Amino acid sequence: MSSVEFAPHPLFPSGHLQTLAGVYWPIPGATESARLHTVTLPDGDQIILHDNCPDGWQPGDRTALLIHGLSGCYTSPYMVRISRKLCARGVRSFRMDLRGCGAGVGLAHFPYHSGRSEDAAAALKQIQEICPGSPTTLIGFSLGGNITLKLVGESVGALPENLDRAIAVCPPVDLHACVLGLAKGVNRLYDRHFVTALNQQVTRLQTILPDAPRLPDRKLPRGVFEFDDVFTAPVCGFGTALNYYRLCNSAQFVPAIRIPTFILAAANDPLVPAQVFSELRLPPNVKLCLPRSGGHLGFISRRNGDPDRHWMDWRVVEWATE
Repeated sequence: MSSVEFAPHPLFPSGHLQTLAGVYWPIPGATESARLHTVTLPDGDQIILHDNCPDGWQPGDRTALLIHGLSGCYTSPYMVRISRKLCARGVRSFRMDLRGCGAGVGLAHFPYHSGRSEDAAAALKQIQEICPGSPTTLIGFSLGGNITLKLVGESVGALPENLDRAIAVCPPVDLHACVLGLAKGVNRLYDRHFVTALNQQVTRLQTILPDAPRLPDRKLPRGVFEFDDVFTAPVCGFGTALNYYRLCNSAQFVPAIRIPTFILAAANDPLVPAQVFSELRLPPNVKLCLPRSGGHLGFISRRNGDPDRHWMDWRVVEWATE
């Protein structure tokens, strides 16, 4: 693990400012041209992988699968930045669009959610076919981090052969606690942002696939919990939001993880309360890094010797390639 400790940029001392800075400062340029791969899932839905292959990459060299968070896609700033940095280290990176996201709009009838570990497993198996003999690092961000931890913990004896390490950044390991936090104080702004994006995604899909699941014929959900209770849970077979959270919380799977796994989070993350990490039961091969600051996918640092101020990016790259 790196000895470079996180010290927040003086302009972004709080968790909220770190969170916003991670999105808007600086914004990456245009995404590099990537080769697209379509992954067909067992239920017939499809997702897209965006393949960035560095010059000189050879079969047997390392690969990485990156999974974005809620309302994100392959163009999310952290996905673009870290893919670039991995490629500069000779790692072939595959940025995954969760169901209905990014380039996959219209390819999936059913929505993505925090427990779609089977989709990540299908993506890993396709990478194994594309890059036989190449070890793979699985890297999940926020909701993608929950998917990552759930997969490596629930499938200990049946993980794809290429998967040899995992990284989860700001994972909402206790989904109910995180959603409850969204309904409090200033966090309601995040709640409204996320539910607006989710409502729009469902409405947009209905114009493309008229037979796709619909929101109830009443007022649109006004928060993430309500959205999960009236749409995600019943559509995906969980019944209620509380049952969905209970079954998909990654915290329950962490103790069974057997491959080297790193969890990076911040004590002042406004979206994932720090106490959820104090309650984790960590096996010896799972390492938790919990700086006092960093926000949610922020970690914009003072100058510290890294090539740029995106401290999170460099720790992920180090852990993915060590």
